[in-house]
Amino acid sequence: MNTTSNKPNNRARLQLIVSMSIFGTLAVFVRNISVSSGELALYRAILAALLIGSYLLITQKKGTAPSHTDSKNTDLLLGICTKKELFLLLFSGMAMGFNWILLFEAYKYTSVSAATLSYYFAPIIVTVVCPFLFHEKLTKKQILCFVMSTLGVFLITGIPDFQNMGRDTIGILFGLSAAVFYATVILLNKFIKNVAGIHRTFLQFLAAIVTLLPYVSCTGGFHLNTLDAKGWINLLIVGLIHTGITYCLYFSSLKELPGQEAAILSYVDPLMAVVISVAILGESISLPQIIGGILILGFAIWNEKE
Repeated sequence: MNTTSNKPNNRARLQLIVSMSIFGTLAVFVRNISVSSGELALYRAILAALLIGSYLLITQKKGTAPSHTDSKNTDLLLGICTKKELFLLLFSGMAMGFNWILLFEAYKYTSVSAATLSYYFAPIIVTVVCPFLFHEKLTKKQILCFVMSTLGVFLITGIPDFQNMGRDTIGILFGLSAAVFYATVILLNKFIKNVAGIHRTFLQFLAAIVTLLPYVSCTGGFHLNTLDAKGWINLLIVGLIHTGITYCLYFSSLKELPGQEAAILSYVDPLMAVVISVAILGESISLPQIIGGILILGFAIWNEKE
């Protein structure tokens, strides 16, 4: 009886671990695509929206559309959504787009490990901001997690010299800026009650496209014609696999797992990124950066535990 009941959870755990592991390899493919970060973010959103939109249409026709706890979610694409939520979806999609741009810029300036570990400061930002937005009490444990994770950031970045910043410092600042936008997406999603799961992500991708189209047009234009075969293959992998398919796996797993377990398993992403950075890309990582990464991830994971 227990074995049968655990099967869905085991499958969901595997799906989440696989999706987070795929996310952790993102930088390897991004570095092989010779377009601007804004243009890449736009193409990523377009490819993922096409794939997820097709998936939703097919599953809806077969009567196997993703189920959610709120029955209103199945009617999402028919327009059951408040004006406030539509605005929040648009704004969160915009934040998602710029989050990607800043993360891709971080990959260009610093190592994948430093960029990713800086990026994963986002959950700590959410913890600190939530008491102000949702009147939640900030516990001593959460304060300690924030302080120690912040110390971890300083160990990764060193002492910034804003008058003579090196490439690593610039890259880490891009990573931290991406973390701010990532935290913004998380916080905005807390206000959206009637739209959930893969439907919400699909609409956020559409909002990102609407936002990024004029941005790319005004900041350099479009250069798909400059991509060689290697660039096209990597772009399709980033858009279809790292975003479209992986987001489907991610949201399918979230339905079956407790929030705390899902949050902890999500840290497979930065751990995979660090391994890829050192073992495959041959990037160096200093002892203070290793300690800083352990502080960020360790206290972020502890913060998720009740």
